[in-house]
Formats: sequence, C-alpha cells, structure tokens
Amino acid sequence: MYALNEAFLFMVAALFTVPLFKRLGLGSVLGYLTAGILIGPAVSGLVVDVESILHFSELGVVLLLFIIGLELQPTRLWALRKPVFGMGGVQVMVTGVALTLIGMLLGLRWDAALVAGVGLALSSTAFCLQILAERGHLRTAYGRKAFSILLFQDLAVVPVLALVPQLAPGTAAADDLSAALLAAGKAVGVIVAVVVLGHYVVGRFLGFVVKTKVPEMFTAAALAVVVGVSLLMEAVGLSMALGAFLAGVLLADSLYRHELEATIEPFKGLLLGLFFIAVGMSVDLGLIFNHPGVVFGLVAGLLVVKGTILFLLGRVFGASPRSALSLAALMPQGGEFGFVIFGVATATGILAEETADLLLVVVALSMAITPILVRLNALAQNRAPKVDKVPSYDSIDAVEDHRVIIAGFGRFGQIIARTLRMAGIPFTALEADFEQIGFVRRFGNTVHYGDPSRPDLLRAAGIDRAEVFVLAVDDPEKALTIAAYVRAHYPEVRVLARARNRNHAYKLMEQGVYKVFRETYASSLEMAEEVFLDLGYSETMATRTVTLFREHDEALMAEQFEIRHDEEALIASAREAAEELRGLFEHDGGADHLAPDLRLPSLEVQGDVCPMPRDPGAKGTET
Repeated sequence: MYALNEAFLFMVAALFTVPLFKRLGLGSVLGYLTAGILIGPAVSGLVVDVESILHFSELGVVLLLFIIGLELQPTRLWALRKPVFGMGGVQVMVTGVALTLIGMLLGLRWDAALVAGVGLALSSTAFCLQILAERGHLRTAYGRKAFSILLFQDLAVVPVLALVPQLAPGTAAADDLSAALLAAGKAVGVIVAVVVLGHYVVGRFLGFVVKTKVPEMFTAAALAVVVGVSLLMEAVGLSMALGAFLAGVLLADSLYRHELEATIEPFKGLLLGLFFIAVGMSVDLGLIFNHPGVVFGLVAGLLVVKGTILFLLGRVFGASPRSALSLAALMPQGGEFGFVIFGVATATGILAEETADLLLVVVALSMAITPILVRLNALAQNRAPKVDKVPSYDSIDAVEDHRVIIAGFGRFGQIIARTLRMAGIPFTALEADFEQIGFVRRFGNTVHYGDPSRPDLLRAAGIDRAEVFVLAVDDPEKALTIAAYVRAHYPEVRVLARARNRNHAYKLMEQGVYKVFRETYASSLEMAEEVFLDLGYSETMATRTVTLFREHDEALMAEQFEIRHDEEALIASAREAAEELRGLFEHDGGADHLAPDLRLPSLEVQGDVCPMPRDPGAKGTET
C-alpha cells in the first residue's frame, strides 16, 4: 500500500509540473525535476527512500538505450565508429583532464580529482536524448554528434568503473590486476554470448511468442529480453544501459523491430519520467543553502568549462557555429553515471562523503539548468522547437472494415485512391508527411496523419481485416521494413508495393510482396509507344511492340531474381535477353516497319544495361 501511495504522489506531482513547464517552453525534463524536489526529503518529505527509487527508475534509461539500439542497424552503427571513437573519445579525454586539473587546484588529492574529473566529464544520456527527441533534433547535425559522444561515454563507463577501485588507498596491485583481467574476460564472454543469443535465439523466441497471438505475452517477452540482458551485463560489472543498447542493435534487423518499439515505448516514457523525478529528489537543498557560493560556483565552472570544450570540439569536427553552440548548450551537465562512479569512489575511500555529496548536488543542479540553457539557445538562434510546429499523429479510434489500406499518400498513392473512390470502394489512407497531409486535405481527401511503419497504427487502421495493402511510401528502406512486418504478421493480406527501381523491386520480392510495380516503368512504356507512333508505326503495331517488351521484361525479371546477387551471371543473362528480345521482335515482323536508317543496331551490353547497377541510387538506374 505504501508503494501505491508513492506511485500516486509521483503521478500527481508530474501532472502538476510537467504541463506547466512544457507550456513555458522549458520542456518536460525540468518539470519532472521540479516534481521530485517538491515531494522529496528536501521540501515536503513525502517520499524519503530516494536511493531505492533512483535505482529502480534507472530501468527507464535502460529502455531508452534499447529503443535507440533498435533504430541503429549494425551497418549504421559501424558507419558511426569514427565520430563515436573520434569525437567521443577526445571529448571524454580533454574534459576529464581539464576538470582533474581544476580539482587539484581546488585542493583535492590527485586520485580524488581524477575520479571527480572523469565522472563530471560524462553527460546525461537520458537528459540529452529526451530533450533532442522533444525538440525533433535527433536527426540534426548537432543531434548526431551529441549521440556519438553520448554513446562513447556509455562505453567509457565500463573501464572507468573497473579503474576506480584500483585507485583506492592500500590496494594490492597484483591481486587487483588479476581480478581486473578476470573481470575483463567475463565481460568479453558475456558480450559474445549476448551477440550469439541475440542473433540466433531471441528472434526465434519472439516469433514463437507472436504465434500465440496474445499481445500481453509479447509485451512480457519484450521486457524480459531487455531486463534479462541488462541484468546479465550488470552481473559482470558492465553497464545495464550498454547491455540494453547492444540488445537493441542486435534486434534492429529483426522482423519484430517496430512491434518491440511500440511495446516498450510506454514503459520507457513512464520510467524515464520517474528517473528524472528521482534525480530531483536527490538534490540536497540544505547543502545549497549552507554553501551557496561554493555550490553555484562549481556548477557554473562545470557548465563553462565543459560547454567551451564541447563548442571547440564541435568546430574542430566540422560543425557550424550554430550547431557547435547547440551542442555546448545541450551537453555541459553531469550525468546519471556520475551517481554510480561517485558512490563507488566513496565506498572505496577515494572520495570523502562530504565531497561526494557536493559533487552529486553539482550534477543534479547542472541537469536542472540544462533545459533552460537549451531554451535560451533556441531563442537566441530563433529556433522554435519542432514539437510545437508539427502536431502529434492522428489516433484512429474506430475504422470500418475497409478492404484496402494505402500506406503513403503522395503522387503514387493518390492516383490509386482516386480510382478506388471512382468505383465506390472505401479505403483507409495513411501518410507520415504533415505538409503533404495539409495539401491533400485541402482538396477534400480523407487521410490519416501517422507513420505506417508503426504496428499500433496499422492495427488501428484494420490491417487484420483488410484484403489489399498498397505500399506506396517514398522512402525505399521504410517500404522494405513495412513489407517485412506486414508479410510476417498478416500473411493473408495481399501486399502491392511501389518500387523505386529494379533493385528495390528485388528487395521487395525478397520480403514476399505479392506484386511489385516499378514507379516509372509504365509511363516509360507509354512514352516508348508514342515514339513508335511518331516513327510511322501503326497504332496496332506500336502497341504490340511495347506489349512484347513488357511480357519479355517481366519474365526476365522473375528469372534474374534468382541470380540477383551474381553480377557476372546477371551480365550474361542481360546479353542473352537482349539478343532473344531482338529475335522475337524480328520474328514478329516489327523491324520491317522501320526505314533502313532507323532499324535497330546490334545490341551491345554497355555498363548501364546491367539490371542491377553497382549504385542503385545513381542516375540512369533501370526502372
């Protein structure tokens, strides 16, 4: 009952402060912090067990890192290796050295100063990513740089926590070296085990759970995977958040990626809010009131030193002045891992308890000031948060049993919709581009604003009752993701997909799409028919010639699908197909209808004839 009372207090406090701070443009994070201060031991004393709540609420950070991992396929993560280990590594090293020197100048022993400097060099992953997400800046230039630094910091926590006990007074070096090597071996073993299990076992396990068709079982399975991997990592001295991130990356290519994200998201939001409240509760107002000059001097020094280094680092790594300034405003605070590092340092005697308490207050206050800095930076740059400009997705409460769902309402999807409307066939249309939504609605079209890759939206749109799913989104990668999800979970629905080119069509075919339509293919054939007419062909002969090509090309595409990964075989197939097509054309009498100077030359296979060019996005790609 006591725990239920506390939960009620958390909810009421958050409901009071978070909307207020959001309305003031300061973001939800500062609202959660304020809620924690108000109900914590420093003000009302309604909740006193701060440490237990802080430890439990770290699950919110774990779920956040898992969802981030789901968005990063291993190939994308590998592409980030340079900014992660380059920019991230330099930031931790330079900031750590600078703060260590300052600590020594303020009278700390070298070991205490080193622990304090490295601990304060780490920023708050939870705070920064939450602020970036709220403002829609995760995919901006400075947002990507911030993520790279934060990812390296999470990786750096592991060796830092292993190093801190080695600095303790009276430590036996040989024994500790052996223990450290043993711990490192265990950590590597667990990481390898997680990689193997994630690649070969977890996907099959989730598939088995999905077949039960019990949604709450999938929720339980998703949480069990995240929490289980995180606890396994923690058991060998690694970061729970790092374990969750690794699990997310390993499942990023899974068919259940979007289902996992939609399932975990509500828990992540609630627990992350609880984490921010717990941080607010940990603020020692008594220490602030007794030593205001020392506390605010240290906070100001941390923000200035760390912010300056981040700004200069951003410029060195190619950021514009505006992006570098945004980076400096976002990440100068201490982080949640500082609580862990300073706790270990206190337990081993490196930091005095009074010094650790002071550092924890500095971390908490620097977190509280960060949303204000971000807001001031946005005002200075006349950059309003995107969250205020773009409304949230529509909710589909009750949809009729429409036989057709159209995902993507651009130029392709609209034509299909118009033909269905002409025939009186009802359909449900989904579109994720808000500007496109506003445009088509002005012309009287009914279309729902939402991301068709979200499983919950597809379910609300009636995917389980639809007969045909028209996949007409612009983004080729998103189209592949949606196709894979629909085919895996609703195999009875026929998927008709728009393909950007031949290569994209092959990838959609790999996902089991019922039929693929290359977007410029039909219009190209129409123009080809017009060319034949202008060359003096009869209408019957022009139509027959284009039909001959269409039938031959569709058969060729099905044949080449089987050898799509063998470039040499594709080139040979293209040569044979070109000669075969010419023979069919001449046998049909088509060449006799051309003047001698217009007859087709011998067909040679040039570089652009190969149906799968090396660069699928390059100009000249075959449709």
